[in-house]
Amino acid sequence: MAGVNGELCGLICVNKPAGFTSFDVVAKMRGILKMKRLGHGGTLDPMATGVLPVFAGKATKACDMLPDRDKSYLAGFRLGARSDTQDNTGIISETENFSGIAEEQLRKEMKNFRGKIMQLPPMYSAVSVNGKRLYELARKGIEVEREPRETEIYSLELTEYDESSGTGKFSVSCSKGTYIRTLINDIGDALGCGGIMTSLVRTAACGYKLSDCVTIEQLQEISDNGGDFSPFVRPLEKVFGDIPELHLKGAQERMYRCGIKLDLDKLKFDKSARRIKVFGESEFLGTAVPDTENGILRIEKNFY
Repeated sequence: MAGVNGELCGLICVNKPAGFTSFDVVAKMRGILKMKRLGHGGTLDPMATGVLPVFAGKATKACDMLPDRDKSYLAGFRLGARSDTQDNTGIISETENFSGIAEEQLRKEMKNFRGKIMQLPPMYSAVSVNGKRLYELARKGIEVEREPRETEIYSLELTEYDESSGTGKFSVSCSKGTYIRTLINDIGDALGCGGIMTSLVRTAACGYKLSDCVTIEQLQEISDNGGDFSPFVRPLEKVFGDIPELHLKGAQERMYRCGIKLDLDKLKFDKSARRIKVFGESEFLGTAVPDTENGILRIEKNFY
């Protein structure tokens, strides 16, 4: 969809290619779309492919406030190896005998990693410790103490496994902040042979799937032919699809646009909601938070 002065405004689901960082994708799209106001949600490692939400125009203000929806992946792995990056892009520092790790044993161990688990953030990650990104320290050969973090694995299913090579794939659905390469590393450690990630495809994020995505090549072709990008731009309000709505008209809309906190008793919406989507008569205005203690509606973020 187009915003003010014809600038695109909304969400573009991109199938990130391998070898690109998430920032590389945004930089490439700035050239293709000929606009600067772009940002991404949910960073993917360079080796990974799949669903990368890219926000355009005023929608970039939503990059840091997406609902904590589940993410799904298809991950490749190899048992019998360890890596400083926990994947096959790093230095393979140790190789161990994985013979005897039968499929049944692997499936049994994987059951222990379903539900709420603790993960130690890998050194090659964007987590900050004392103002420094861990990957910056790791590149200098510095390792620091990290605090384990709780994450949740909703589903974890083995889809392929070759006992002779110790390689396979699994599908996983998990909460935000889960490191799939760390999950593979920890499963390998539990089996006593180590494990590294060999491939990663994010199959779902922000409520969108791979089938909803467009490729960089497709966008480039549209640009080269002077085509219209709007069919690939999804309205921002769809990202907040599971949040109750409030529709304002007339004086209430004018007051809201002026930053006036509205009286909750005079509004019609799901009073149990902690966050709501606010619409005017003609457009999505933004999100707001009901302050039940003071009986007012507090503006969280405007997108008009």
